[in-house]
Amino acid sequence: MTTTTAVQPSPLVAVADLRVSFKGTEVVRGVSLSVAPGECVAIVGESGSGKSVTARTLLGLAGPGSAVRASAFTVAGQDALGFGEREWRALRGRFAGLVLQDALVSLDPLRTVGAEIGEVLAVHDVVPRRWRESRTLELLEAAGVPEPEVRVRQRPHELSGGLRQRVLIASAIAAEPELIIADEPTTALDVTVQAQILRLLAERKAEGTALLLISHDLAVVGSIADRILVMRDGRVVEEGPAGEVLAAPAHDYTRALLAAVPSAASRGTRLTDGTPLPHRPRTLSAAPPSAPSAARAAASDAAPAEAPAVSGAAQAASGAVPGAGGEPVLAAVNLTRSYGSRRVVEDVSFALHRGETLGIVGESGSGKTTVARLAMALLEPDHGRVTLHGEPWSGPRERPRRPRRPTIQLISQNPLDSFDPRHTTARLIAEPLRLPRAERRARVLDLLARVGLPPEVAGRHPRELSGGQRQRIAIARALGPRPDVLVCDEPVSALDVSVQAQVLDLLAELQAEYGTAMVFISHDLGVVHHIADRVLVMKDGRVVEEGQVDEVFTAPRHPYTRDLVAAVPRLPAGEVADLPLTAAKPQVSAGM
Repeated sequence: MTTTTAVQPSPLVAVADLRVSFKGTEVVRGVSLSVAPGECVAIVGESGSGKSVTARTLLGLAGPGSAVRASAFTVAGQDALGFGEREWRALRGRFAGLVLQDALVSLDPLRTVGAEIGEVLAVHDVVPRRWRESRTLELLEAAGVPEPEVRVRQRPHELSGGLRQRVLIASAIAAEPELIIADEPTTALDVTVQAQILRLLAERKAEGTALLLISHDLAVVGSIADRILVMRDGRVVEEGPAGEVLAAPAHDYTRALLAAVPSAASRGTRLTDGTPLPHRPRTLSAAPPSAPSAARAAASDAAPAEAPAVSGAAQAASGAVPGAGGEPVLAAVNLTRSYGSRRVVEDVSFALHRGETLGIVGESGSGKTTVARLAMALLEPDHGRVTLHGEPWSGPRERPRRPRRPTIQLISQNPLDSFDPRHTTARLIAEPLRLPRAERRARVLDLLARVGLPPEVAGRHPRELSGGQRQRIAIARALGPRPDVLVCDEPVSALDVSVQAQVLDLLAELQAEYGTAMVFISHDLGVVHHIADRVLVMKDGRVVEEGQVDEVFTAPRHPYTRDLVAAVPRLPAGEVADLPLTAAKPQVSAGM
C-alpha cells in the first residue's frame, strides 16, 4: 500500500535572511518569509518595525539609497538578487499588484478613475483596446464600487476614502496578478467598508491569489490570514499559524500588542498596563436615553422612512427631562444642515455633561463630521440650535462668540493638515494661549510633559515628528486653554495599536484630571466601546439609535446598528495570559 502526500505549491515569493539598510543603518534585519498561491501571510507590528520596507523590497521598491542583501531571494521562480529595474518593472502589475494605505496620495489627482485603471490594462496588454472600458467597469464592480459607470469618469477627490481604496484594489487586480501586496488597506475605513474590502481580498485568495497583508489591526489580520509574522525593530519576533499567534502568543511583545486592543473588556482600565483608570468627576443625566432609544429603534424597524421621535438627549437638552443631573456643558437640539439640495444632518440632538464621553459612530457620509463642525460652531445649522453652558453657541456672530472659543476645542483626524508647517511645535501649542511670554513658554513645556513628549520636541516642525507625536501635539494644543469640551474627530484612526492605546489612556487621564467632556467620533466600535459612556449611531444624517454604550453594542435594536456590530472583525477566542505589561509594553522611538 502506497501513501501519497499532498504536494505543496512552490512559493511565489521566498526570502531568507533579508537585510535592508539606508545610509548604513539596518532597518530590516534577517527576515525570512514565503508566500504560496492561495495563502495569506500577514506582517504586523508598529510603525518603524520594518513591515512596509519588507513588503516593498519584495517588489524592488525598497527606495532610493537602500542596500538589499539576502542569502536567498526568489520571485516568480527567478533569482531576484541580480534583478535590475527592467526585470522588476516586468513583474509589477502582471505578477504582483500593490495596494497602498493612502489612496488619495497613490492615485493621480489629474486622472479619472477610468484612466488610472486603463493604464494598467494598456501597459500589460491585458485586453484589446476596444474592451478596456468594459473591463474597467467589470473591475470596479468586482471591487465593490457602486455605480461604476459614474465613478469611472470621476477623479480621486470626488470619491470617499472607502471608494478610493476600492479603486486602488481594482487597479491592483487589473492585470490578474498572482500576488497582491496590501499595505494597511483598511486603515481609517468604516467598519462596513473594511468588511467589504476584506471580503474582496478573501475572494481573490479563494481563487488562488497569494496575499501579503501589512497591518497594525490584529483583528483584521485574524479574519483573513493563514500565517502571521510579528515584527519589531526590523526583526521577526514571532511567527506561526494565525490562530495560534493571536490566541496563545508566545512572545511578550505580541502579547502586549493584543492587550492594547480596545474593547468592551478593557473599559475602565489603561490599555498600556491594565491598571484601573482614575475616577472621572462626572455630572450625568439621571434619565438615561435607553427607553426613547428603544422606541426610536422600534419605529425605524417598522417604518424606516419616518422621522424619529424626539430623543431622550433632545429632551434633556431642552430641560424636559425631570431629574436631569445638572445643566449640560454642550447641548444640540434638532440640528439640520444641508449642502445645496443634499441634507447631510437631520434632526440630530444630544446633551453632554461634565466629565462625560459621548461616542458618535456611523459610516462615511453619515454626517458625523458635520455634527462635529456644528458643535464647534464652524458651521451654522439650517434649523435647530447648539448651546454651550446653557448660552446660545450657534446663531451669534463670530465676533461676540470668539472670547468663548477656548472653552471648546477640536482634535482632528489628521493633525498635519491642521498645523501650519512653518511653525515649530512650541508655536503651535502656544498659539491659543493668552499669557505673557515667560508664562507661555512654561505652559508649553508643561503641556508637552503632560502628553508624554520631551522638551526638545518644542523646537521641531510637524514634518519632523511621527504620526503619534503629531497627535499628541494636537492634544496638547487643544488642552492649552483648559477647555470644558473636547470634540475628537477620528483622533486615533490611523495610529498603531500601541500608540492608539497610549493616546486613549492619555485622553482618559486628562479627562479625569480636568473633568473635561468629550464628543468622540470614530468608525472603530471597539475604541468607542472602550472610551464612551453613551453613543449615537448615525446613518444618512439621522440618529437611528442611541443609549448607554453597553446597551447599544451588546443588544442593538436597529438593523443598521446590528450590521455595524456584525461587521466588526474580532480576535479569535483565546485567553492571553497576564503580563507585567509595563515591561512588555511596545516602545516607539523618538518619544512615542
